[in-house]
Amino acid sequence: MSERPRRRRGVVRSFLFGGVVGGLVAVAAPRLRRGLEPREGPLPVAGLEAFQGAPCWEHDRGRAAAGAEPADDGDG
Repeated sequence: MSERPRRRRGVVRSFLFGGVVGGLVAVAAPRLRRGLEPREGPLPVAGLEAFQGAPCWEHDRGRAAAGAEPADDGDG
């Protein structure tokens, strides 16, 4: 048998093996990820609530309570 058909067979076999392994990982990854325990620490917060504890939020709220006009930043 010549070298070319053996080489081609090896390339095809490698391609098929990689496709099967990749497919299995793609199917198994979400299942494995769902089974992980939640991380330690605070839960992620979305939206405006994520900024409400920041020092700049407290500063702006203090200015608004004092009746100060918001600074014009030149955007509009």
